[in-house]
Amino acid sequence: MTDKIEEKIAETVAGRLPRRAMMHGVSLAGAAALLAAGAKTAEAAGKMPFPAHPRWKFVFVNHVTTNPFFVPTQYGIHDACELLGCTYQWTGSQTSNVAHMVDAMNTAVAGKADAIAVPIVDPTAFNAPTAKALNAGIPVFAYNADAPANSGNKRLAYIGQDLFKSGYQMGARIVKLVGSGEVALFIATPGQLNIQPRIDGAAAAIKKLGKTIKYHEIATGPTVNEELTKIKAFYLGHQKIKGMFAVDAGSTQGVGEVMRQFGLSKKGVHAGGFDLLPKTLDLINAGFLDFTIDQQPYLQGFYTVMEMFMYKVSGGLVGPADINTGLKFITKSSVKPYLTTKTRYEGNASKAQIVPRTGPIAG
Repeated sequence: MTDKIEEKIAETVAGRLPRRAMMHGVSLAGAAALLAAGAKTAEAAGKMPFPAHPRWKFVFVNHVTTNPFFVPTQYGIHDACELLGCTYQWTGSQTSNVAHMVDAMNTAVAGKADAIAVPIVDPTAFNAPTAKALNAGIPVFAYNADAPANSGNKRLAYIGQDLFKSGYQMGARIVKLVGSGEVALFIATPGQLNIQPRIDGAAAAIKKLGKTIKYHEIATGPTVNEELTKIKAFYLGHQKIKGMFAVDAGSTQGVGEVMRQFGLSKKGVHAGGFDLLPKTLDLINAGFLDFTIDQQPYLQGFYTVMEMFMYKVSGGLVGPADINTGLKFITKSSVKPYLTTKTRYEGNASKAQIVPRTGPIAG
């Protein structure tokens, strides 16, 4: 991309980024970022194993375009495009407005984008624009959030975390931590497909594995301040609660803040959630949260561009394929590198680098 776009991302990094985790070792994504500096044009990319090609334009529609969670995703998109000699556009909605996202998809189709990627956060709203794009010969990929299998959406592949499975794994950990009693499951916006499958998975695990646990599902709202208020209010009305857990980044941070405010860890209350906002990491380190779950947003951008490119360069013969970007529990015993390392791959630094590591690799 242009230097201006790089500067814009860097400004976001400096302003309000999550401190995301460093990769344990140099991944394909990390190596690609280092190579990216040498692939400024399609002609440069042509020196690689691929033939010279147009500077294909890939449009990424997003539901929260200015959310700091997606800065590493934008870096992943940027690095893959630089590596392969392509361009991209980052567009959509700042407030999870589905109508704005649909408009952005239709604009991309009208503008003859070479490929489109979108988090399918609504069960059916994206069916028509996806069909419109495919009918125009434009491949469509889902990233970060996917349509239900029975939704009728014909996107070609999904790149992101297995959301139901991640929720199920969280539920299993809740059962292990709490044992019995009442727990709260917080969700910012019920029904939104980037987080609803998580709370469904957590509930399924508790029902199956935690017969003596009763859970409450609580909607907290789309903003961090609103989430904190709802979580605090719930605790004050349920002070015998044994655990508080969340399936989105803002609610996870809010749970940790309420745990700290009322000293709940010392009272035997357990807590955890998703994503690596800076306060969440600090709260884990301080012992107020038992865990958080990383879904590696850099890879959600990088791998999606790779699939788009391979579809274009192979005439649709290669791929597309679903890619699970992973599920990793971060606890007090593993949080330190996330607090001390700043990398492009985690979104809190702009420089491409190899992150050194030593010692055995834990399984």
